[in-house]
Amino acid sequence: MRFPSFPTFVRTLYTFSNTTARLFPQVTRGTVGNPFHYNHRAATVLKSMPSIPFLSSFFGTSSSSSGKMSYPDERTKDEWRTVLNPEQFRILREKGTEAPFTGKYDKHQPTSGTYNCAGCNAPLYTADHKFKSGCGWPAYFDSIPGAVTRHTDSSFGMERTEIVCSKCGGHLGHVFKGEGYNTPTDERHCVNSISLTFHDKPETEGGKEESK
Repeated sequence: MRFPSFPTFVRTLYTFSNTTARLFPQVTRGTVGNPFHYNHRAATVLKSMPSIPFLSSFFGTSSSSSGKMSYPDERTKDEWRTVLNPEQFRILREKGTEAPFTGKYDKHQPTSGTYNCAGCNAPLYTADHKFKSGCGWPAYFDSIPGAVTRHTDSSFGMERTEIVCSKCGGHLGHVFKGEGYNTPTDERHCVNSISLTFHDKPETEGGKEESK
């Protein structure tokens, strides 16, 4: 008897029971990214499955040592809720993941500008850092020096590298190495669009354009 691959098995259960299917289109093409890292030529990544408790634990939020760290912007959860919408709060403060191929910046390819943290507005990436990976989430091969902090994420019985905003600790996504992309670092910062805001002109963290 031949058993289906794990991605095929999960996709079948997802199609059958995911109550959020009407909000998040089903993924049918091969991807790579969060939370499981497969070969980028043949992988399938799916949205979290709240209707199945066991599978929800695999595709929902992650946990890492970042929650124990302190950051310059130490707002409380209630304070964050006043400035973030529910989906931003779920991803930035509760380490959620947006559905692949649905993010605002997935296919966004500007020639200049910066991507800032959607929580505290700290600059994180420049337009020059972004590249086309086909993974379903915005991909960057590097970040602005000091803007992104890495933590070991040991959730789901595996070890990954979580990336967060160095100023507020907001969850951005994960970074993967050695995938063979033709970039200067051979790294892929796999970032949720919801964690970002784009500015086509340089801005300070207070939200005002820098004077030149």
